[in-house]
Amino acid sequence: MTIEMLTAFFGWCLFINAVFLFIASIGVMCFIKPIKRIHGKMFGLSDDDLARAYFQYLANYKIAMVVFSAVPYIALKLLA
Repeated sequence: MTIEMLTAFFGWCLFINAVFLFIASIGVMCFIKPIKRIHGKMFGLSDDDLARAYFQYLANYKIAMVVFSAVPYIALKLLA
């Protein structure tokens, strides 16, 4: 496997993860009331707990995306 192939792989991983994060963020912003109602009934959590859980999910996903996709992509771009 060449550096160019790895760079392309991590570039596509970054793109796909960014699109997924964007869709999840828009979904949470646009459909917050139905989502809270469903998850509140499923897990017995208050609206404040659910808002905190959604924010934590999106934040953790963004951190994982940066660590596992963006950093290797940038490092490989600098290497090439």
